[in-house]
Amino acid sequence: MTARGTLAVRHILKPKPKSTWPPSISNARWRNPHPLSSSSHDTSRFRVASSYHHKPLLLRPCSFHHRPPVSASDMSSEKPVDHYRLPTDLLPRHYALTIRTDLVKEKFTGFVKIDLDVRKATKVVAFNAAAELKLGPASLVLDSSASVFTPTETNFDAATQRASLTFAEELPAGAKVTLYIGFETQLKDSMTGYYKSTWDKGIYALTQFEPTDARRALPCWDEPLYKATFSVTLISRKDTVSLSNMPERADVAVANEHTEALFEGVKDGSWYATTFETTPPMSTYLLAFANGEFVHLESSYKSPLSGKVRPLRIYATPDAIGQAQYALDIKEKALPLYEQAFDIEYPLPKLDTLVANDFDAGAMENWGLITGRTTAYLVDPENADIAAKKRIAGTQSHEVAHMWFGNITTMKWWDNLYLNEGFATLMGEKIILDKIHPEWKVDADFINTHLSAALRLDAKLSSHPIEVEVPDAGQIGQIFDALSYSKAASVLRMLSKYVGEEKFLKGVSLYLKKHLYSNTVSRNLWEGIGEETGLDIPKIMDIWVSKMGFPVITVTETPTGIKVRQDRFLEDGPAKPEDNETIWSVPLGLVTASSSGQAIVDNSAILETREAEFKLDTSKPFKINADANGVYRVLYTPARLAAIAKEAAKPDSIFSLNDRIGLVHDAFALAKSGHLSLSAALNLVHELRSESEFLVWDSIGANLAGITHTWWEDDKVTQRLKAFRRALCGPLVQKLGLDYSKSDSADITQLRTLAVGGAAIAEDPATIDVLLDRFAKYIAGDTSAIPVDLLLITFCTAVKHNGAPAYDAVLKFFENPQTPSIKVAAIYGLTSPTDPALLARTFELLLSSVRNQDLISFFRGLATNPKAIIALRDFFEKNYDLIYNRLEMTFSFSSIVQSVYTGFAKEEDRTKAEAFFKDKDIRKYNQALAQALDGINAKAAFVKRSTVDVLTWLEKWENVPRATL
Repeated sequence: MTARGTLAVRHILKPKPKSTWPPSISNARWRNPHPLSSSSHDTSRFRVASSYHHKPLLLRPCSFHHRPPVSASDMSSEKPVDHYRLPTDLLPRHYALTIRTDLVKEKFTGFVKIDLDVRKATKVVAFNAAAELKLGPASLVLDSSASVFTPTETNFDAATQRASLTFAEELPAGAKVTLYIGFETQLKDSMTGYYKSTWDKGIYALTQFEPTDARRALPCWDEPLYKATFSVTLISRKDTVSLSNMPERADVAVANEHTEALFEGVKDGSWYATTFETTPPMSTYLLAFANGEFVHLESSYKSPLSGKVRPLRIYATPDAIGQAQYALDIKEKALPLYEQAFDIEYPLPKLDTLVANDFDAGAMENWGLITGRTTAYLVDPENADIAAKKRIAGTQSHEVAHMWFGNITTMKWWDNLYLNEGFATLMGEKIILDKIHPEWKVDADFINTHLSAALRLDAKLSSHPIEVEVPDAGQIGQIFDALSYSKAASVLRMLSKYVGEEKFLKGVSLYLKKHLYSNTVSRNLWEGIGEETGLDIPKIMDIWVSKMGFPVITVTETPTGIKVRQDRFLEDGPAKPEDNETIWSVPLGLVTASSSGQAIVDNSAILETREAEFKLDTSKPFKINADANGVYRVLYTPARLAAIAKEAAKPDSIFSLNDRIGLVHDAFALAKSGHLSLSAALNLVHELRSESEFLVWDSIGANLAGITHTWWEDDKVTQRLKAFRRALCGPLVQKLGLDYSKSDSADITQLRTLAVGGAAIAEDPATIDVLLDRFAKYIAGDTSAIPVDLLLITFCTAVKHNGAPAYDAVLKFFENPQTPSIKVAAIYGLTSPTDPALLARTFELLLSSVRNQDLISFFRGLATNPKAIIALRDFFEKNYDLIYNRLEMTFSFSSIVQSVYTGFAKEEDRTKAEAFFKDKDIRKYNQALAQALDGINAKAAFVKRSTVDVLTWLEKWENVPRATL
């Protein structure tokens, strides 16, 4: 064995003398066809990035020709050549994994024994391993004869993150073999793989493997189709807690001849070995483990299907655990609801959640061990704001949904990511959450949060289909976007509304039951829902998931009714013929009024051609897309839209809450694209000025903010828009006040927060004075002076108007936040200065003390500050290499690129951006960049088209009685 600090690996037999494998890690030399540095092991993602992301030719593909993996039942079928997928010659069945985590030395070492089925005779064993994972000697044992194979050649391809072992003897088809290999690497703050997170008393370690980062922690077949079982042993220093997907086994783990060095210190009690039960078959991206000074809260739930009681826990560091109860409560409520909805019992013996201080995404659905960032799971139990509670409840419910969608049944490849994320979004943030918190009106909220986000992104030429080809694993992270989540969920919601939610869920249950512990594609889902409903689901749905974009339905009135026409909707203007070839199956959802004035909804009509006519009494109110269930925009004539607006404004209107929200979003999107005048959209808002529902005001506020951000360089427009927003928000503030009561409904609480925020942003003097007064009392020690729901807008207002003293105070809250809500408020407060000197301090902060996970929040905040937009671009471009190196492997970098450039609205700004990225390797964020540049084009066209219109309308509004506009 080797000394502690290096990898100790023994083989059943000694390697052959001529083997290229070395006896220890310290001198191992994997042959790298495309070396990225002078040493094949000195290739951490941060160091490598600076040497290659400007030189794409260094990552040219090697000469291997591999077929994509298939399940055992598909092994005989031929597949297209695909360099980026592992060959299908071998299938992993079980991983026996031992990991030794040293939090003092910030490193981990490991050994894995992988049982493999040989599906096709081969001399080459290829698997995934990241460049920074240092691999030790390996051997392969033929189980039937105990024959030991050692490789005659080893290769590593950095471009595909693939290692390959070549053997002198062929492994026979049908054989079962076992691969033995050790590994080690450092614990880094990368938020990918097995990484370190910091807290007040040190560090702890946890995993984040989705989509392709299990290979950063162990050699494996890191593709979702390669499901296998895992038995995990974690060796750690005493007085720490180890966690994994499954419960801890009662028996004590012992070393074997391969792992004895990893067990050093276990016998004398200075280290502890924890072995966990074997998992069900699952994909590598769902494997999880963690080690640190964790404490937990515990609850349980009783299965409504079997009566079994399962423990539920939430883990965090001791300083944070007191704020974790609410997330645990949501999990306890959600699990039985999912079991009832799918008629499938949660299969694991426990479900834990681990709260992490450093986390790239919001949360991750590791089977049996959900992980996520503090803002996704922690809230002050005594003083919780609704925004935080909604975020936590939606996140927890979303991740629990994945226990079925993604974990039990998994997409075959990432092109069907929506089968995981779209479903988890629909189920977790709409269907199940509505049962837990019906007072939140989550179906209507879905329109604001998901449908509108999906349609904004999908209105770009740089969009992509829901079901999108992603052969290159390096680009998979880009499709974790509003299309895979929000558009997919919106399309599934549209189908659910069309066939009925009960039948939809029964069909989904059939789909899940038929494909338990296996992998699926879209047709499997359509078959399940079709079996339950008797409908031709592929005819309705295939086009929605296979083609990008969505239609705008143009409504014109005829003597006998209406004529409707569908064309692709684009944000910068009518689609050209070559971009307008798709014909969707569009459920029209027609709302009309009965003779008694009641709403009648006809869900039977589907538009399956370019144009069609429908009989209708147009003398009565009507509307297309009832409840905004459809994934499309609707364009009426200005006269008809005005009539719909007047009807929508009535207290007894036939148009529902959802209808009114959808009308607002449609009007502003159609104004931006040039289908409708912006003045018509503003008229709609003016008509709805007496609206009482928070979610309608939320849609109004978001769209008016979008208009303000488009014209941020035009003082004439922005000042008049502020006056208009003051006139809308002022009466609401006067009516609702700035004080909160526990007896207030969720709707009233949220409407008050929105109104105060809108008034402050619009520079209403009275509102600003109250907020500044409360801020002064708050920093003087009276923490009751600012209701938690107003923390963010108060911090932003104080920094904007009181300058350096307020900035210094908010900075202290950022450096030592007592709750995640305070931290979020402080981050956005620090992005709010108008003083260039204070903005410079924020930029310096980004380079020094801001955690990697928080960079995106700072960038988003700065991107909405008109005084910071240009400075943010300059900062990003000056520090591009540093920021890229910090975030290269995360989801965040693409979002940062979008934040930096989508604020601009001039063609010359697009030209500048294109020039900056001309010599950059943009493959990991090319979609995000294209979408940002498309956004500049659309805004530039909008400004050219509508500046006169918006000024004319606002001037008229200023000079005529409000009620007669």
